[in-house]
Amino acid sequence: MRKVLFICSQNRLRSPTAEQVFADWPGVETASAGLNNDAENPLTPELLAWADLVFVMERMHRNKLSARFRQHLGRQRIVCLDIPDEYDYMDPALVALLRAKVPRHLR
Repeated sequence: MRKVLFICSQNRLRSPTAEQVFADWPGVETASAGLNNDAENPLTPELLAWADLVFVMERMHRNKLSARFRQHLGRQRIVCLDIPDEYDYMDPALVALLRAKVPRHLR
């Protein structure tokens, strides 16, 4: 079972949508978190240790992740999806973008 973590800033729109979209993907277990201190589900070292594959929505998230959690990053592959913060939760356009960008990394 591949453990996939989706990260954005607040964990309110993009990363929870991604978690939901891929929750039933065969052979994949999903979770999501936010990098901001006031995120719905803030990122923890434990979540990073759990994950095999980490998706961030923007380059800024990758930079923040490396700066704040460098000592907790190891074997995880980090993929930047380049999805801007302009979508609502489960927005059909966001779901379509996720379905276009994520699956090739899950194989």
